[in-house]
Amino acid sequence: EVTVEYFRGLPQVTVPLPSRRERCRFTLRPISNTVGDFLAMLCHEDRGIDRVAVSSLDGVKIASSNSIEALMEEDFKLIVNDNVYLVNTPRQERLTKEEVRRLSDVRNLVNQLYEALNVEQHQLNKERELYGQLEELKVELEPLEQKRQELETMAERRTTVLTWVGLGLMSVQFGILARLTWWEYSWDIMEPVTYFVTYGTAMAAYAYYVLTKQEYLLPDVKDRQHLIILHKRARKVGLDLDRYNQLKEGVSRVEADIRRLRDPLQLHLPPSHQLSDRSKSP
Repeated sequence: EVTVEYFRGLPQVTVPLPSRRERCRFTLRPISNTVGDFLAMLCHEDRGIDRVAVSSLDGVKIASSNSIEALMEEDFKLIVNDNVYLVNTPRQERLTKEEVRRLSDVRNLVNQLYEALNVEQHQLNKERELYGQLEELKVELEPLEQKRQELETMAERRTTVLTWVGLGLMSVQFGILARLTWWEYSWDIMEPVTYFVTYGTAMAAYAYYVLTKQEYLLPDVKDRQHLIILHKRARKVGLDLDRYNQLKEGVSRVEADIRRLRDPLQLHLPPSHQLSDRSKSP
């Protein structure tokens, strides 16, 4: 005889094993276990089982993919080798829609009470933790920031000097060409020279694009030279720019978390309440 009992909400099926002639109890999970899992448990427990199946009372085979919960809704037959067992499942009381709705309302009320009593303290603790992280990041970032500011000033000065040097070289070139055109030679002689000078300048701009994969635009050239000088000087003085960038990103991320945590929607307060609190603070 196969019996089914419920213990702590889980069905326990007691089945006689054909090889050992003893009864064995199987505890099943209604939702996660299937009929196939139950049959596999039987075969694993008794290697002498050659054939095992489950069917309805009218002889229709029940698929292995059916859940145990669906199986326990009605009586069924368990076939083990040549033995056929009639299994009577105990009736389970089901909640009505009204009872389910009431339980859902009670659960929502409990969640709201828990949130009202604990969320504010949790937000305060989280904000304190974020401010601690922000302070640690800023302490580590401060000496790197000072070095970077010094390097930025030096790189900006060096880039400005190179810009003026370029203007000076262009002025010298203009003066030489003017001298050769109007004093030393004539325009007929200097015209091919100026053509090749112009074409050489175009070749230099194209070579810049080939080497840097950037268009030759004066603001971009100035910024690129600024970065080259900055990184070169940073390596000389031992400034880790990668670590500096990581710290800056960390500070931005923590500050964004603090702003999001203090958002009125997160604090469950209207915006006017926060504005009044800020006006009262010194």
